Amino acid sequence: MLILPLEPTDDRARPAFKDIASCTRWLGQFQLTNLQQAHGVLSQELDEFNRYPMQGLERWRTLELLRETVALIQADYAKKLLAKKLPLSAEEFLILAAILNLWQQMVTGYQRCLQGLLAGDKQLTQYGALLCQRCMVYSELQIAEQLRSGYEVNSRIWQQLHALYLFSEEQGFQHKPVSDELKGKDYAVTCHTIYIKILLTCYARPEELTRSQLQLLERWLIQWSAIITVESDYTLSQGDALPLALDMSGSQGLQALRQSNPSPASNMRYLPMLPLSKLLRVKTVLLQQGQSPQQLELGDAGSSADCIELLTRLHQNWCEESNDYAPGVSLPQAQLCAGVEEIYARIANKHFKPLSKNAGVDTAESKQIATFGRVLSEDKRHDLADSDLALETWILEQGSMFSARLMREGMAGMRLGANQIVAVRTENNPAFMLGTLSWVRVKQTGHLSVGVRYLPGMVQTIVINGTGINTGASNKSVAALLLPAVPTLKIPTSLVLPRGWFEPGRIIEMVRADHTKANVKLELSVDKGADYERVSYTLLT
Repeated sequence: MLILPLEPTDDRARPAFKDIASCTRWLGQFQLTNLQQAHGVLSQELDEFNRYPMQGLERWRTLELLRETVALIQADYAKKLLAKKLPLSAEEFLILAAILNLWQQMVTGYQRCLQGLLAGDKQLTQYGALLCQRCMVYSELQIAEQLRSGYEVNSRIWQQLHALYLFSEEQGFQHKPVSDELKGKDYAVTCHTIYIKILLTCYARPEELTRSQLQLLERWLIQWSAIITVESDYTLSQGDALPLALDMSGSQGLQALRQSNPSPASNMRYLPMLPLSKLLRVKTVLLQQGQSPQQLELGDAGSSADCIELLTRLHQNWCEESNDYAPGVSLPQAQLCAGVEEIYARIANKHFKPLSKNAGVDTAESKQIATFGRVLSEDKRHDLADSDLALETWILEQGSMFSARLMREGMAGMRLGANQIVAVRTENNPAFMLGTLSWVRVKQTGHLSVGVRYLPGMVQTIVINGTGINTGASNKSVAALLLPAVPTLKIPTSLVLPRGWFEPGRIIEMVRADHTKANVKLELSVDKGADYERVSYTLLT
C-alpha cells in the first residue's frame, strides 16, 4: 500500500488560484521579467495551492495547466548553475535547492490527487496511471537536475521512486502508456519505462558521459525498456551477465549483485541483464560490420563510432563485473593539486617566481653561478612546507596508468570543475602525474569525487617568456609545464600553457629547471581545458 508523506491540508491556505479558471487568469498576469523573483513567487503559490483542500479532479486539471510555465521557469533558472565548480557555493546551492523544491512541489500536488484516489474519489479512478506517472516524471526531473549540477542523487528521492513503482505494480498499470504533451503530441511513456530509464542511467556512471551521450542513452532506454523486467527473484548461469539488485525499502538505486548477497527477500527486486547484454553486443558487432545507426534503430544523432563507443561503455558498466575495490578494503591514499602554477610549485618544490625581463635567473642565482659555477640547492629558499599552498589528501577508489577515480578525504577543500589541469601522486608512485579532470561529482556524504585522465609523459617544470617588441601584459613570464615525447605511443613533446597564451606561430622563450634557455615556435593546439592549453612546438635555438 502506498504511504504518502503528506501534511494535512489547511483551510487557512490562501493560494492565488484555487481552480483551473482562476489559475488561467493568474498565469495571464504572471510577471517573468525578474527570473529569481518569478521562481520564488511560483514556488510560494504552488506551496499554498498544495496545502489548500480541494476536489481531486480540479486539482489535477490545475496542475496540468501549470506544467508548461513551471518547465520554462525551471529551465531558465537552472542555467545559473551551468559549468559551476564543485562543491557549489552557498548561493549556488540555494539555487539548486530551490529548483529541486519546485519539482518536489509538483510531485506533492500529484500525490494529493493520488491521496484522493486512495480515499475512494471515483472521479480519479481512470487517472491512477497518469497520476503515478506524473509523480515519477517530476522525481526524474529532480534526479536529472542533481546529476547535471554534479550532485549524487538524494536518498529521499530514491525512496519516493521505489514506493511509486511498487504502487504501480500493485495496481497493475506499470506498463500502461501515459501521454505527455510537453514531450510531444504523440509521446507516451509508462511508469515502467521511467523507472528503468532512471535506474540504468544512474548506474551508467552518468558523470562520465557527455551531454550528447546522455541524450542518446535516454532515447535508447525508452526503446529498450520493454525487454528489461523487474523481477522478485533471479537465476544465475555460468558466463551470463549478473543481474542487478534493487532494495525497494532502501535509499539507493541499482547495486551490483555480489556473492555475499542474501537470498531474495520480499523487499528485493532484480533486473536480469542477459537480454540487454545480448542486445548491446549484437548492435556493436553489426555497427562494426558496417550497418548504420539508423538501420539498427539507434537514431541519427550519433555516428557509428560514437554509438560503438557508448554501447561498449554501457556494456562495461551494466553487464560486466566491476574492478572497483571491494567494500571494506583499505583504499590507498593520493595527493592532488590543481592549476598550472600550483602544479609547477609542487613539482619544483618552490613557489613560482616571475623571471626578470632580461634574465633567466634572479640576482641571488647570478651571484651563486659567478661564485660556485652553479645554482645552490633551493630547498631552503622556497620550501613549501612553510607555505599556505595546500596539497589535499584523496582516496584512490580506482586507478590505472591511464586514469583514476578519487574521493577527497576531507569535506572541505578547493572547488574543482571539469577540464581543469591537475597533478596526482599516489602512495606507490611519489612522482606527480599530470592529468585533466574528466568529471567532478559531490557524493551524498558531501565528499568530492573526481575522474582524472592522465596525460602521458613525466611532467617537467619550465618558465616561459614572451619575445619580440610587442610584448604586453599577457607576455609576462609565467609558470608552464613540459611533457616529453613518448615514442612508444607516438606522442611528440608538448607544452602545457595557461589559457590565453597560445597563438599559432608565436615565438616564446622557454627556461628549463636547469636555467638553460631556448626559443620555440608554437604550432598547434593539441588539447584545451578550462585553465590550460596543451600545444605542440618547434625548437628554434
